[in-house]
Amino acid sequence: MDGDGVPGEQRPLLGPSQRSRGRVVQGRRRAACTAVLLAEMLERAAFFAISSNLVLYLNSFNFNWDGEQATRAALVFLGASYLLSPIGGWLADVYLGRYATIITSLFLYLVTSCLLPITAFYDGRKAFCGEMPSSIIQPGCPTEDCQRESPSPYCAPTMYGGLLLLALGISSVKANLTSFGADQVMDLGRDATRCFFNWFYWSINLGAVLSLFLVAFIQQNISFLVGYIIPVACVGLALSVFLCAGPIFITKPPTGSQVSSMLKLAFRKCCPQCCLCLVRPSQDELPGRLSFWSTSHHEDVTNFRVLVRILPVMLTLVPYWMVYFQFPEAWLLLANVVVVLILVPLKDRVLDPFLQRRKLLPSLLQKMALGMFFGFTSVIAAGVLETKRLQYIHRNETVTQRIGQDVYFAAPMYIWWQIPQYLLIGISEIFASIPGLEFAYSEAPRSMQGAIMGIFYFLSGVGSILGSGLVALLSLPEGGWLHCPMDYGNINNCRMDFYFFLLAGIQAATALLFLWIANRYERSAPTPVGRPEKEGS
Repeated sequence: MDGDGVPGEQRPLLGPSQRSRGRVVQGRRRAACTAVLLAEMLERAAFFAISSNLVLYLNSFNFNWDGEQATRAALVFLGASYLLSPIGGWLADVYLGRYATIITSLFLYLVTSCLLPITAFYDGRKAFCGEMPSSIIQPGCPTEDCQRESPSPYCAPTMYGGLLLLALGISSVKANLTSFGADQVMDLGRDATRCFFNWFYWSINLGAVLSLFLVAFIQQNISFLVGYIIPVACVGLALSVFLCAGPIFITKPPTGSQVSSMLKLAFRKCCPQCCLCLVRPSQDELPGRLSFWSTSHHEDVTNFRVLVRILPVMLTLVPYWMVYFQFPEAWLLLANVVVVLILVPLKDRVLDPFLQRRKLLPSLLQKMALGMFFGFTSVIAAGVLETKRLQYIHRNETVTQRIGQDVYFAAPMYIWWQIPQYLLIGISEIFASIPGLEFAYSEAPRSMQGAIMGIFYFLSGVGSILGSGLVALLSLPEGGWLHCPMDYGNINNCRMDFYFFLLAGIQAATALLFLWIANRYERSAPTPVGRPEKEGS
């Protein structure tokens, strides 16, 4: 049934009685949101199951890639799963709509994720990759410092191609599922939207916990075949949920992205005399002809101004993601996930209603600033702890630890001293990531919501890459704080404490810039054309 919002919007059929209509609306919205949250939990469980042990899988006897080759492939996969997000958002805005894009992306996700369990047994690898070449015995090195070229990794074209297609499906789901879920409750008011984003993020972390506890254990201790069948099943279930819940979803047609119009306006503003062809009207813009998503010049200009105001806010989150992604993915990372699982319901059911009743609930931008503060404190805590650890090392107060065949010299400190930094980064997620998602959705023009959500995830990927680039820069032999080649993994001669304090300084400087930008944003915040006024604010 056509909805009352935009042309072509599909809403579930409702009964004639106003009272029964209200009850049915509430019930259907809960069911629709539950389906979205369940699909998100399953998709995130699949993602973490695929990514958490990908390096180990490529290192295993199945492929025999060396550590550098396997790590590079994993980084390419993780980076692409964020950096390709704008493609899925643009595709939904222009051609398919969010629902069809999610279904298509989940299908691509399902098909490409099958590559991992198929290549986990011999016949599957042989069918896709051929026989593994035998190791070639090379003559010994004439000198100690000679370097050999690593052979091309076995099955590299197939694995890289499959992982990139898989990342495309993941990024497209990521860019659209968030905003699609928010669409189900958008006209119920700001409180319902805020509640949805809280539980959406909770579902992400629930999927991560299930994957890190269960699937990662199966992959490491039982078999990669069984361990990679589970994420395929999770994606299949998520696709089934979406297909079965289709009749209860509010689905909106593609409204046409105004990205091209934004680029024309930006080019015209910067160089008005350069290309007069850009101002010619297209066939759909000629008088007497209206396309389905034709927009007025006034709407283009208004939404361009909104985009110019939104992007600086989102760009200042990049250093926060630099800090966030530098915390290693170890079992202690579960402290971060667990604190999110505990605090999100507490925030949604206790803290937010308490502050709202007293009209003290901070705005989205204020919450994001608070998240940056907790991110700053987490990296300061990490730096202080590393300084204390190095004091023990320099006094030669160490204990030996044997992990496999390797011996490490560690400081006599309890591992639990690392928990505060993970707790603080978990709290920062609640105040930075959740409001960041809600901000990207609620402040974007309707015709660009998919693209803006994709840009949000794209920028988080940029933060991760910049963080890795900073590590590489500080690892250079010429005086790099993180260059300690003689430590053999102990990092006792590195200055990790300086690195953490540098991250804290970057975060603090950016937080001050963010406060200035946020203050200007909130003082002049018009509602863009094509997006309804916010309720309950």
